[in-house]
Amino acid sequence: MSRAIALPDSRAIGVAAPSRALLAGEVRAFLHMRWVAAFGRPVPLAVQGEGRPVLVLPGFLASDNTTARLRRSLRNAGFAVHGWGLGRNLGVSADMLDAIDRRVAAIGDTRPVTLIGWSLGGLIAREYAKRAPDRVNRVITMGSPFSGDPRANNAWRMYERIAGHPVDRPPVECRLNEKPAVPTIACWSARDGVVAPACARGQDGERDMALEFDCTHMAFIADPKAIRTIARLIVD
Repeated sequence: MSRAIALPDSRAIGVAAPSRALLAGEVRAFLHMRWVAAFGRPVPLAVQGEGRPVLVLPGFLASDNTTARLRRSLRNAGFAVHGWGLGRNLGVSADMLDAIDRRVAAIGDTRPVTLIGWSLGGLIAREYAKRAPDRVNRVITMGSPFSGDPRANNAWRMYERIAGHPVDRPPVECRLNEKPAVPTIACWSARDGVVAPACARGQDGERDMALEFDCTHMAFIADPKAIRTIARLIVD
């Protein structure tokens, strides 16, 4: 299959990966945040889910276990929330969008689903929403590098080794910075030690709204304040 990805946006040329200091902070906090993301108590939420269907897509090398606290919190607030059910995210595969489509169909709700994607999961969510906009209510990305240079992050080398393809030559046709035809919200943080903030924030026309968080890359799915904000974004 031919492979294509958007070339780096000229407006983002010169954007570098987060500093070594920020990356070191991510490394130091990794085990704690990973434990909280998987086993932390549900966060009380002020919103009412009213059965809205939600599908959460994990980041690179993560699984549904990693998004468990976020999903438990949403479920307790009345959202019909689901994990992606595809095991550990080892990178984009040629049939991944088909697998997401089957997962959305298996949810069995007649209403369009809200897609929440952390890091790489957000890129997958955006591409699926372009393919099946009638099945998607909105897309919320968290620290997802959809804009600019796909190598302006501290994960691309590991990604290429594990996924088995260049980060800018995935096994699916895509244009990462092209906005899906559904409401699309990009959550980003200046404290992100993995993805350059400019790449997760995006440019006008690449998303409908960009919202700054005050957290590390890992904390998007674990920090109580971040989880409360994500819940509000689903219903607003």
